[in-house]
Amino acid sequence: MLPWKRALRPLAALLLTAAVAVVPATTARADGATATASSGWNDYSCKPSAAHPRPVVLVHGTFANSVDNWLALAPYLKNRGYCVFSLDYGQLPGVPFFHALGPIDKSAEQLSAYVDKVLAATGAAEADLVGHSQGGMMPRYYVKFLGGAAKVNALVGIAPNNHGTTLSGLANLLPYFPGAEDLLSTATPALAQQVAGSEFMTRLNAGGDTVPGVRYTVIATKYDEVVTPYRTQFLNGPDVKNVLIQDLCAVDLSEHALVGLTDRIAFHEVANALDPARATPTTCASAIG
Repeated sequence: MLPWKRALRPLAALLLTAAVAVVPATTARADGATATASSGWNDYSCKPSAAHPRPVVLVHGTFANSVDNWLALAPYLKNRGYCVFSLDYGQLPGVPFFHALGPIDKSAEQLSAYVDKVLAATGAAEADLVGHSQGGMMPRYYVKFLGGAAKVNALVGIAPNNHGTTLSGLANLLPYFPGAEDLLSTATPALAQQVAGSEFMTRLNAGGDTVPGVRYTVIATKYDEVVTPYRTQFLNGPDVKNVLIQDLCAVDLSEHALVGLTDRIAFHEVANALDPARATPTTCASAIG
């Protein structure tokens, strides 16, 4: 991809946000739970096995939903014997399909209720969380402020926005466009909260990145054009494993979206993070494993 095209993608995301936030929906909304029920996951009769004793809750990213973000990873994990679930969160009134746009603290409350629902259905004491982009960061709020540490064994973030993003530097231009910051804050709070230096990010990371008792894994790609600089995705603290995909396979060119949607090298690292006792080396060959 040409550099100027890569730089335009985050700007397009900002414009899309403004558009979907002000245009009322004229079509019926898709029910994510209904869609996933026939897609091989969100099976509330699933009981975790001795080999995989915890259910896995998948947490989608910004502009995504409980179905489209996980069409590859959910079957990948289910085929390896996991009970897999996914939720929709951060919905805005009148905006179908594109979720994770509402206030992140409120989204964390939705995640908290959903984890309780999954634990009650499966009988498990703890869950493992796997999230992409905002979905890899938002659970940290749940763990840190909403009692999630007692219910979460592992949190795996794929390209998570853990310390805010500059959107390849474009976020630094917001002050030069009158009203742009106010539009983001009021129309799409989650985008404003994810900008580097925001009040939300400052609170989330105050006092340290991690909470005792939870294992953290971050899987990043150096070609990420959305969460920038990409090394801001990494966490500091005990029980943290930071993984750069290109250290495992130098020819992996996945950027922000693909690393969470289709990258089986990243998926192999997810599986390793969920079951470290049975982890196997991740290489370029993992793409066909």
